[in-house]
Parts: sequence; structure tokens; C-alpha cells
Amino acid sequence: MMKFLIVAILFTMLLEYYGWQLVKHSAPVSHYRQVRWGYWLFTLALYLMFFLYRQLLYRFVPHGWSVYFPMLFLLVFVVKLVSVFFLLPEDAVRLARYTVKKVTGQDAQVVSRSRFLSRVAAAVAAIPVVTLMYGMLVNAYNYRFHRVALRFPNLPEAFEGFTIIQISDIHSGSFTQTEPIANVIAQINRIRADLIVFTGDLVNNVASEMESFIPLFSQLRAAHGVYSITGNHDYGDYVGWNSAQEKQMNFERFKNIHKELGWDLLMNEHRILEKDGGRIAILGVENWGTGRWTRYGKLDKAYQGTENIPFKILLTHNPQHWDAQVRPLYPDIDLTLSGHTHGAQMGVEEKWLRWSPAQYVYKQWAGLYREGTQYLYVNRGFGFLFYPGRVGILPEVTVITLHKA
Repeated sequence: MMKFLIVAILFTMLLEYYGWQLVKHSAPVSHYRQVRWGYWLFTLALYLMFFLYRQLLYRFVPHGWSVYFPMLFLLVFVVKLVSVFFLLPEDAVRLARYTVKKVTGQDAQVVSRSRFLSRVAAAVAAIPVVTLMYGMLVNAYNYRFHRVALRFPNLPEAFEGFTIIQISDIHSGSFTQTEPIANVIAQINRIRADLIVFTGDLVNNVASEMESFIPLFSQLRAAHGVYSITGNHDYGDYVGWNSAQEKQMNFERFKNIHKELGWDLLMNEHRILEKDGGRIAILGVENWGTGRWTRYGKLDKAYQGTENIPFKILLTHNPQHWDAQVRPLYPDIDLTLSGHTHGAQMGVEEKWLRWSPAQYVYKQWAGLYREGTQYLYVNRGFGFLFYPGRVGILPEVTVITLHKA
């Protein structure tokens, strides 16, 4: 921990030094004093908000708008990071020249920094900033319907053509608009799905974030109902609560919101769907993660009683659960539906290239995966978190149709 802290402090100092160099050498000389005071006061305010975000800012700034602080922090971080890539090599060259002259006895004056290079760095830094702004202003609510057809030999004939709509990672605390959400909910209902499932992260941190959106999401309709599970953000684990009782009250309110929505929240349990004599099982577990992610899920408990059901669908928030438990221990779970990754909310998905930062953390990070007869689908998320936008990886509604092989 101490080593990490030291590295973090040194990296921050590096960012701030070159961030200031970028601003100082790009700004007009006549306004140097104003620029200096403005830069360091803004930087100080940014760090104060960063450290007080969970304790104060999140509690006093309206839900939704609080997400724009992380966005501001991200944009500033990108600009400073670009300045390091440009100006650090220049300083290395300047130091080398100075050292050579000093050793050889020449007049060893420090070479001044190139104002031109500083302005080039500023121009380059503007590219990711503009891209991130575009993703926020245009793509945050630019929903895409991904249609997937899957075939299973053990699917009961009565469920031929059975349609499942999956949404995931709503993160209602990040929303600042309602009209595009109302529009996509209307589109979902027009499909007349047999089943709708939600695979976790209804809120960012606290149940109250969802209050104003209950009238919208309670409109979701499916012939066999709406089933939901919890995600890692739904427990309030990332908030500094005044007491354990306060945190528990928040979670109780969270569970009641699912009832008000008309959703059946599966907490390590299952439901049996019957249709014309055929039966399938819907299993739902609480959040189950590896490493730093909380592990509340109990798949053995949800699975118990479904042994003789010919076809099983599992709802589990974190796709890492699939390799860790589902495949090795439950080979008769035919289809697993997850979310969590958001596809990192940025990347490229083209025929010739499929890339996202998420792939360096998650083996299965977006879309459909198959191992033997088992399938996993990772939804790219309905909402957003930290960065209030999308670049390349757009918000998703998944439409899955089951067929008898």
C-alpha cells in the first residue's frame, strides 16, 4: 500500500508539473500572473472535490449532475497526461544537451522550453477532449438494439421463438434526461417480449437515485414478467454511511423499489416458467465478483431445485462468474446473462477491429461468448458511470431469441 501511495504521489506531481508547463507556455505572456493563479486555484479545487466527493459532493449535489464532476476530472487528467508525453521527452533532450556542454566545458546554459511544442501538445490534447465531449453530448443516450438468435438442442419445444430482452447497468444516479429513456422504453414494449431481465446496477450508490425514474421503468411489460438481480453498486458499499443501520435501510428501500417497479428481484433464488407443458428455469444471484468486487452471490442456493429442469438461464451481474463457477461447476446452465463491464463505455467495434480498454480486465467484456454448449452474453449497459457518455461502445438493449436446434 505504501509503495502504491508513493507511486501515486510521484505520478500526480509529474502530471501537475507538466500540466502547468503546458498552460504556462501556451498562454499569453502578458497574462502570466492571472493564468498562474487561475491554474493552481482550479487545480486545488479539483483535488478537494476529488477527496470529498463521496462524503460531501455526492450527498449535496443533485443526482445526475454529480456525475459531471468525474467528467471534468477526466478531461483535465487527459490534457495533463498528453502534456507529459510531449514535454517530458523534450526535457530529457534539454537535460542531455546541458550535461554534454557541462562535461565538455562549454557554456552550459539551460535551453529554454519550446513554446511551439507546448502549443502542439495543447492542440493534440484537444483531440481526446473533443472526442469525450462528443461522446457525452451525442452518444450518452444513443441506444442500440442488439439482436441475437441462439439455438439449443434441449430447449423445450414450447419455448421455440421465446424472446428475452436484457437490459443492464441502468445507473439511474447518472441520468440528467428522461425523454430518451421514455422513448427507448416505448421501443422495448413494442417488441412484445416474452421476458425482460435486468442484470444489476440499478443505481450508482443510493436507492433514492431511482425514485424519480420509477414511473418510467415501471412501464416495462413482458408476457412472463420482468426479473432482476443486484449489481455491485446496488448495496451502497461505495458510500461513507453514518452507521450500518443507515446502510441497511438504504438497501431495504432499494429492494422495495423493485417491487414498485413490478420487477421480481431474485436474491440467490430461481423461478420456473411454464408454457404449454414445457419448463425453463430462471436463476438469479446477488452480485458475485472476483478480487475487489463483493461476493454476495450464492449460486448453489439459486440452483437448488432446478436439477430436473431441462433448460436453465442464469442472471449474474459480473461476467467473471462464468469462468470461475458457472462453467466448471454447473455445465447444465445453458445461457448466462451479465453486464457490469459497460464495454468500458469506449472502444471500437467494427468487422476489422474489436477493441476496448475493458478487454485488459475482463476476458468476456461485451457481446456473445460460447464454450461448448454454454453461452454467455455480456450486455454493454443501459446507462453510464464516471464518464457520462459513450465513445464507440453505445448503450445497449439486447433482444435474444431462443430456438430449438
